[in-house]
Amino acid sequence: MGYQPPANGFRTFVILWASQSVSVLGTEITLFALNVWLVTVAYPLAEQQPQLAWALAAVGMAMGLASLVITPFAGALADRLDRKRLMLSMNLVNGAVMAAAAFLAAAGLLDVWMVVLAAGLLGMTDAVHNSAFDTSYAMLVSDEQLPRANGMMQTIWSLSGVLSPALAASIIALPALARSGALPAGPGAFLARLETGVPLAFGVDAASFLLAATVLVFLRIPSPRDLRRAEQAAQGAPPGSAAPSEPQGSLWADVRFGVQYIRRRPPLAWLLATFAVANLCLPLSVFVPLVVKVELAADWTARGMTYEAALAALNTMMAAGGLTGGILVSLWGGARRRRVVVLLLSMMLGGLAQVGLGLLPGLYLAGAAAFFISFTGPMANAHSQAIWQGQVDRGYQGRVFAVRRVTAQSLTPLGQVMAGWLAARVAPGLGLALLGGVVVLVSGAQFFNRHVMRVEDRAYVESCAGGTTA
Repeated sequence: MGYQPPANGFRTFVILWASQSVSVLGTEITLFALNVWLVTVAYPLAEQQPQLAWALAAVGMAMGLASLVITPFAGALADRLDRKRLMLSMNLVNGAVMAAAAFLAAAGLLDVWMVVLAAGLLGMTDAVHNSAFDTSYAMLVSDEQLPRANGMMQTIWSLSGVLSPALAASIIALPALARSGALPAGPGAFLARLETGVPLAFGVDAASFLLAATVLVFLRIPSPRDLRRAEQAAQGAPPGSAAPSEPQGSLWADVRFGVQYIRRRPPLAWLLATFAVANLCLPLSVFVPLVVKVELAADWTARGMTYEAALAALNTMMAAGGLTGGILVSLWGGARRRRVVVLLLSMMLGGLAQVGLGLLPGLYLAGAAAFFISFTGPMANAHSQAIWQGQVDRGYQGRVFAVRRVTAQSLTPLGQVMAGWLAARVAPGLGLALLGGVVVLVSGAQFFNRHVMRVEDRAYVESCAGGTTA
């Protein structure tokens, strides 16, 4: 018998999930606080709008590009090294970065170039941490428990999206409250000396990383070495001999391995391509603000709302949809068979909801469409993750999942550029609807793709690769 998850694996996963949830919430608070700092401290004047726009873009690009560059190598490291130590190290590094940012912001020494540098560093460390984390919990839970675990993972991000704006705004407002006398004299006197509460938000994030690291110290996380020992025992190989999944050669060789692994298995490659196209056609960060401003202006104006309030309401509905979908998958546990059917139907429904967001009149109807866009996301992602975890040997998952992640996300920047080009030529609602229609057509077409429909058949997937691993 090969590798078996530990008897208390799901319990360990829940503890790990809970601690990482706190860390994710802290990160979302930091991202909100960074925007506030750039707008209110770095570039507060109206004539500084061009500089502000470039600064926001630079922070986002630094984090995104750093993550894309390092992710393939992060996956290789996750297959070579102890994953618990990787996660622990990254949590400590992130905590140190955020503590330094909190100190510099409190002292008035924080500069934009420092923020861009920190964003790039956090992008790299997050890529390493996420690669280790994704492959760790796949070794903690059984195949039957994977959809539930994946649903819980999706819930983290959605719940953070719902909670972080209010929490961050409350933390940032504390110095102003202290100066008004609304807080007790002891902590109030300290807080009143701060120009802004942004350093407090950074400090909360640093504390969340420290908490996650502390919890990790006391958890038993299976390592690639445990898997290789199980493989050796299953094959009757003497201890110390190389297991089939053991990485060989350089990190570049590991990256090539991940590419070849997917390329030789058309069912996985087609599934990955479908997700990449969906990411290309989902530039909501570009279209949603434009739809609210142009398409829905008459409705929210008639209701006496501001643009900011209308945009916040739509974003909250979107986050609530993701949270609801994540909770549902977590409680349901996901489909046991024909997961690909649930995955594709979820993508089609999400595409239809995107069409609705672009074309439906009124803020309430648009909010309902936004809700269902995000609601279908955890359904699709959880079942996709379960398929990949079930079809890729656990010893290869770091390398393969890294290539998978980079490929799926690589078209997202192109989607942003395409969205800007499209929105400049047609009504933003129509542009969003057209891209949603593409998602519907592409995902629906996969029902007629024999490779995709047999992606859960392990024997078939491996037969496509000629029975080899790469």
